[in-house]
Amino acid sequence: MNAAGNLQGIDVSHYQGQVDWSAVAAAGIAFAFAKATDGITYTDPDFQANWQGMRAAGLARGAYHFYETGDDPVAQANHFVATVGALDAGDLPPVVDIESSSGDYEGRGIAANLQVWLNVVEQALGRTPMIYTNPSFWNNDVSADFGQYPLWIAQYGVAAPTVPTGWSAWSFWQYSEQGSVGGVAGEVDQDIYAGASLAQLIQWSRSRFQP
Repeated sequence: MNAAGNLQGIDVSHYQGQVDWSAVAAAGIAFAFAKATDGITYTDPDFQANWQGMRAAGLARGAYHFYETGDDPVAQANHFVATVGALDAGDLPPVVDIESSSGDYEGRGIAANLQVWLNVVEQALGRTPMIYTNPSFWNNDVSADFGQYPLWIAQYGVAAPTVPTGWSAWSFWQYSEQGSVGGVAGEVDQDIYAGASLAQLIQWSRSRFQP
């Protein structure tokens, strides 16, 4: 795919090590997401450095939680909220990354438990969360209509991503997991925003803020 005309972003975790966010911004990256938490106890050791570094470099920033389907969704949501803290109006929506199954907490169904996580985070942070997933997992394991939430889709090596069940369009597309960007040592995930400009992205983010 050719993403040259789109607003460019990346997403990172501790796997990228120390990121030079000023160099990332100088490389033309406009936004970034950083992993904050996983399950009910894990906190990414580089989250706070990334969270503050993105802001200092002038990037639109977002935080994501890796969702464990076998863990209590309320405990996961509270762990994420406690780690990230209050969001600014210009921050990107909080993200739940659901891309694999580790069981079904209390047998209530993955979709029902995911809705619980979304409700708790939205109530706590005053923001409509976004869902990150890939079409194969979602259509096979969830296959439910969450179209009221923004979609961040992951799919590589295609001209355009497959939109999963429940959505008509995507907001962000992770189109590569082997990118090279100044300021990041080694490979990094690359993303694009569906809009045309940073101003549009900021306006879109603010529209999901509930004062």
